[in-house]
Amino acid sequence: MQKSIFVTGAASGIGKATAHLFGRRGYRVGCYDVDVEGARAVSTAILGSTHGRIDVTSEESWKTAIADFAASSAERLDVLFNCAGILRMGRFEEISPAECRKQLDVNVMGVVLGIQTCLPLLERARGVVVNMSSASAVYGQPELAVYSASKFAVRALTEALDIELRDRGVRVTDVMPGYVDTPMVSSQTHRARTLDKMGVKLTPERIADIVWEAAHGTKLHWIPQMDVSVMQRLGGLVPELGRVVMRRMAKG
Repeated sequence: MQKSIFVTGAASGIGKATAHLFGRRGYRVGCYDVDVEGARAVSTAILGSTHGRIDVTSEESWKTAIADFAASSAERLDVLFNCAGILRMGRFEEISPAECRKQLDVNVMGVVLGIQTCLPLLERARGVVVNMSSASAVYGQPELAVYSASKFAVRALTEALDIELRDRGVRVTDVMPGYVDTPMVSSQTHRARTLDKMGVKLTPERIADIVWEAAHGTKLHWIPQMDVSVMQRLGGLVPELGRVVMRRMAKG
């Protein structure tokens, strides 16, 4: 039976690149996004794929989207890719409570609801959840404070659920890249200093390759940049190191 993947945030960026990659490699792909026309455009180019609208912050929207996808995939779901996410750069006091809450709702509750909704299908297929985390989950980034908090939460969910769900046949993993050349980054009106210091070194296509590896590999965290990986390892041994590095990058 054909394997399948359900992708949130599939209309652009990493979600779009991942949908195309898995489609080329024989997966049935579900392309879902709040931008339904964008998801439709992506799906049109992928043989045998389906598309639809999903608001990842809504439990009912998840149930409707998964039921729609399951009807086209013979009730099979091998990979859930929780890619949908939002970012608002800026000084902490300049970001409204509503904008903070929206980042947490999309980036955290979107992942929680997705896994809860998809778990029965994932158990049946002994599938895998790939969560989109971030290098900002290694050490909190200034001018991305709430976004960093949301990605730390995704990292914690990944670590906890990979242990909790393994006995039920479901593996959970995440991808933790630095800045990627996507509309989410390029559309920011405020440019964080870490963006200037770190630069945009990754493409959506490169991250799609990492998602493929995560879905078929065994590691828990997938970090495509060596400097971020080294910082994570050294930071675990010398916690103050992360603070020193981040303070330097945040200086003008």
